[in-house]
Amino acid sequence: MRRRLPRAIALSMLSLALAACAGGGQATRADAPDEIVVEAAATEAEAGDTDVAIADDAVVFTEPTQAELDYAAIYGGQVYNPVADPTLPAPAELPASYDPGEPFNRRVHAFNDVVDRYVASPLAHAYVDVVPRPVRLGVRNFFSNLGQPVNALNALLQGKPMEAGQALARFLMNSTLGIVGIFDPASDAGLRYSSEDFGQTLGTWGWERSRYVELPLFGPRTVRDVFGLVGDAPLAPLRQVEEDTVRVFAQGLQLVDVRTQLFAVDSMREGATDDYALVRDAWLQRRTYQIQGDRGEVDESLPEYLRDDISNPTVPVDALPVVPAVGGN
Repeated sequence: MRRRLPRAIALSMLSLALAACAGGGQATRADAPDEIVVEAAATEAEAGDTDVAIADDAVVFTEPTQAELDYAAIYGGQVYNPVADPTLPAPAELPASYDPGEPFNRRVHAFNDVVDRYVASPLAHAYVDVVPRPVRLGVRNFFSNLGQPVNALNALLQGKPMEAGQALARFLMNSTLGIVGIFDPASDAGLRYSSEDFGQTLGTWGWERSRYVELPLFGPRTVRDVFGLVGDAPLAPLRQVEEDTVRVFAQGLQLVDVRTQLFAVDSMREGATDDYALVRDAWLQRRTYQIQGDRGEVDESLPEYLRDDISNPTVPVDALPVVPAVGGN
């Protein structure tokens, strides 16, 4: 018995056949917008505005030729630039970084990047591979606790007595119940950690705008923060250790610990087209947040990871070298 195709399938096959026949002739109504775009682009090309390459039913704008640029310069008119199309919305405005010494800073950044890539980062990864996580956490808590007196003093100088009291309470609690800071019962008690230094104090006192500078081995800073390092140095606990071997070992261990805390941003830096600009702008935005955050004058669009004091460490003032005393024994 002869099978018959359902009526719907037969009608669908007939429609496809008619569409295939019409494809060689006039364009369908659905293709009309593409045809208009192609014709408009071809008209602009004939007028000398731009080069248009049409391939696979797509319109591709290429760079204007030198003849087109010369024609526009002599007879007037504007060469169409698809990248800088005036009809497109304006790009987002990023905060301008005060970096008049950028050429020098970029050379220092390149030096720091080499040191980090071949010395600091391998040491930090080896430290993570060899030392168990609980021990690393204890080391981090210890060094964090050592900086609390400096944090308390700077918070007081900035007119923040509550933060100063919390920093001092953290130091006392962690130094006793936390066994010289290896453990962190202060956080369990609700005492918030905050990082304060003399550079932030100078910014709170009115020196808010300062030129960016990158220091060898110490990384991003501003001129204001360089003076801040000098102001905090006499109070840095590790710098008070007279035994060179103990002090240098402790400073090195602290630097390795700081580098491990920066693993989270390494992946972000790997995809950056301009690593120097990324590091500079992120550091300056965070510094502005640290100085102005308590007054509610910060940009709310600042990424959350730049607001965290714990996950954004900088090279500590304890790492500053100690000049040997002249005439010592």
